[in-house]
Amino acid sequence: MLTLKHFLFLLFIQLNINLFAQEQFNYNESKVPGLVLPDPFVSTKGEIINSVDDWESIRRPELMQLFTENVYGPIPSDFDEIHFDVFVDSDHLYKEVALKKNVDIKITRNGKAQTIKLFVFLPLEEKGPHPVFLLISHRNVQDLLEDKEDQFFPIEQIVDRGYAAAVFDVEDVSPDEKERFSHGILDNLYPEQLEMPEGMRGLAAWAWGAMRAMDYFENDISIDQNSSAIVGHSRGGKAALWAGANDKRWAVVIPNESGCGGAALSRRRFGETVKRINTNFPYWFNDNFKTFNEKEDALPIDQHLLAACIAPRAIYFASAIEDQWADPKGEFLSLKLGSRVYSDIYGIKVDLPESFENHQRTIHTNSVGYHLRDGKHNLTLYDWERFMDFVDKEFLLAR
Repeated sequence: MLTLKHFLFLLFIQLNINLFAQEQFNYNESKVPGLVLPDPFVSTKGEIINSVDDWESIRRPELMQLFTENVYGPIPSDFDEIHFDVFVDSDHLYKEVALKKNVDIKITRNGKAQTIKLFVFLPLEEKGPHPVFLLISHRNVQDLLEDKEDQFFPIEQIVDRGYAAAVFDVEDVSPDEKERFSHGILDNLYPEQLEMPEGMRGLAAWAWGAMRAMDYFENDISIDQNSSAIVGHSRGGKAALWAGANDKRWAVVIPNESGCGGAALSRRRFGETVKRINTNFPYWFNDNFKTFNEKEDALPIDQHLLAACIAPRAIYFASAIEDQWADPKGEFLSLKLGSRVYSDIYGIKVDLPESFENHQRTIHTNSVGYHLRDGKHNLTLYDWERFMDFVDKEFLLAR
């Protein structure tokens, strides 16, 4: 005989099975909807964009505003003072090959202060100023600096190529946790942003931190801030892309496996979706982005247009074959479509393949780079070596 307790248990199981079924995510290309994407060359008023002036005075500003209002929130530029406290650390794991600077970046606004710890490694054997890679790290930076086997931030290999290697921990800006994300610059320096549905949240805060690192680079004669590359992996890649779009001081913008809300086209609904990312990480994007849960086609923009906003500076997308959650094809298509602005507006010849091919390959063309590697979701030495090869080419560096 079926008891009430047994019945309720079976009902609970069935409800969870139904819920799981509803939450299945698409990994089948045949189920990707037909894409109707916003045109980079038509303004919101229907104006045809066919010149650099049209792009820079009309289309790009309105796209940046649409991304600000509907996805990421703004990156405030107002503060009262910024101060750099630099300590040269002579006892560290890489002292045989690199000079290490521990930099405390202190920013004050309305009588309150926030400090970001930036770590900079400079080649010992080469005279500067050095081109620089900055990594936005959502992984514990102290762990990265104390483990040579971890290639997520391969300091030795970066400085061996003649680059400065710099990194900061997003914990110092906006902790990567739902319950604590405001316990940084949002509570401390920009509390008004939390009251606005279009206001800054976690990802824009991390981008703000990257911009403060660039402020330091401009004040360090050992660094060539004009030859600068910003790198982020996964969620850090989303922030790097938004930072690069907002701050033209970055010469190269490199989001690695940044997926939904980063490099991948939202309208494909492949792997992670807008609803899923807003459910799991509601503090990354502004509140307005949640109105597009399961309504991707209503977005006035898509991610190819953010790639376009980097032009004519260099951009590089990287994906991994087994990282289907991040939608490698969607990342490639986003770059392919966004790169039209490089060619059609700025006259930069970009030679990307016509279609996505799901095998390991690297494509370095003018101002636009891409690679797809074997393996899973990660930032590896293989990725960094491809990044450095591309940046060597962009900066005309002989290695």
